[in-house]
Amino acid sequence: MSRKNQKAPWEPEEEIIWVSKTEMKRDMIDIQKLGEELVALTPNALAKIPLEEELMDSIKDAQRFKNEARRRQLQYIGKVMKHIDLDPIQAALDKLRNKHSQHTVALKKLEQKRDRLIENGDSMINAIMVDHPDADRQHLRQLTRQANKEKANNKPAKAYREIFQYLKELYLEN
Repeated sequence: MSRKNQKAPWEPEEEIIWVSKTEMKRDMIDIQKLGEELVALTPNALAKIPLEEELMDSIKDAQRFKNEARRRQLQYIGKVMKHIDLDPIQAALDKLRNKHSQHTVALKKLEQKRDRLIENGDSMINAIMVDHPDADRQHLRQLTRQANKEKANNKPAKAYREIFQYLKELYLEN
């Protein structure tokens, strides 16, 4: 006598994937953390992220709430996010974070350029003029001399900061 529930040998068996309760909770916590990151964003940054209308409304509500209401709203955001594709949202958040780090790297490079300008003087001014022909050579020379005098006389580094601001205008805002 054969079993009633036994499949025929030619039928493929379905593979059942078991997910533990702990793993499900971990995934939900990760989704809630992603929701918290979204709530912490400014409206301009939030506009750059592809969000469904319901999720966008609930995020805006959470930004207005405080204490317990905010905690419950964050849980609701996690529940909403559980049913949507999170890859585009995560990619947009990563892109926003990367822009911040790229800006920081650019500022560090400008600081190095300023330091080389003060050390090398005219040769560095010529290199800057090659990159930006519209730059004011005389102003750069004047600021460089002032920075060297301030450094020699142990005075506050006003020209040092002005050089950085001028380079920032030249390189980052153009």
